[in-house]
Amino acid sequence: MELTAVAEGLAAIPGRRRVHVYSDSAYIVNCFREGWWERWEKTGWRNSQKQPVANRDLWERILRETRRHDVVWHKVRGHTGDPLNERVDALAREAIRSL
Repeated sequence: MELTAVAEGLAAIPGRRRVHVYSDSAYIVNCFREGWWERWEKTGWRNSQKQPVANRDLWERILRETRRHDVVWHKVRGHTGDPLNERVDALAREAIRSL
């Protein structure tokens, strides 16, 4: 769901913008800060264990959107009282209950 949230959030922003993405997911933030996606593309979407990258479709969608925008990635600690992170968690729990 975190990958989908980033993809949907970036897709919802019109035009080309400078966007700050805050996430408690080290997986997402590190992918862009450390350039994992570049290795994935070069190796035919294989991870460091030579296995297919999970959720390739979502990663490719996020890549399309990050290429459209100027994205700055921020890692926040989850469940440590960050007001916006707590709000996002509450909204996600509420959405799950409404399904």
